[in-house]
Amino acid sequence: MRERLVQAFAPVALEIVDDSHRHAGHAGARDGRGHFGVDIVSEAFAGMAPLARHRAVYAALGDMMATDIHALSIRARSPDEIQPHQ
Repeated sequence: MRERLVQAFAPVALEIVDDSHRHAGHAGARDGRGHFGVDIVSEAFAGMAPLARHRAVYAALGDMMATDIHALSIRARSPDEIQPHQ
């Protein structure tokens, strides 16, 4: 997951959290796919609407969405959005 996101977005910050253990026994976890959270900051997201950002992340992950990931929480921002505003 990390490699695909780095290749697609060259992020300045990337955090991936595996929350699968919190969903043990959940119907979607029974097939072995995980629950993850992604916090990614990239210039690639500048000027993109939130839905477009999420679609771009899903596209970058490609087949992993069907084979490895059951649920994905995404926080995608541009570097300008993390700078303190003065």
